[in-house]
Amino acid sequence: MALLPAPGRRAPAPRRRDPARGDVCTADVLDELSAYAPVHAVLGNNDGPDVAAWGAPERLELDLGGLRVAMVHDSGQAKGRTARMRRWFPDADLVVFGHSHIPMDQTGDGVRIFNPGSPTDRRRQPHGTIGELDIRDGRLAEARIIPVT
Repeated sequence: MALLPAPGRRAPAPRRRDPARGDVCTADVLDELSAYAPVHAVLGNNDGPDVAAWGAPERLELDLGGLRVAMVHDSGQAKGRTARMRRWFPDADLVVFGHSHIPMDQTGDGVRIFNPGSPTDRRRQPHGTIGELDIRDGRLAEARIIPVT
């Protein structure tokens, strides 16, 4: 999974696997995206050692314009997810995750969790999706799940 700030123009879709899916699989995808905007990525279960060597950790916490954002690929089972994310990331305002490919925007246990879904592997979902986060003045102004297929 990767987070990309909007660079003022839309980056073209990656020609390989889309990182919003959770598994970038090879570091060259991250290199390609880095040509357009800064990239923050975490390791997924299908990523090779080159993705770790690129610098993608298993978990990541960062400050995006004053919003405390955490990222993890696999958030575990659905039951108890918000409480678990609060335990894993006690300071986070928002936790972005992937793995299930199921789009989700949910708040509970004092944390908001967001899964953008997948544009390439929709599983049992009606559409492939991506996510867009609008961060303004240190807060999440809007989180959108956008159908792309």
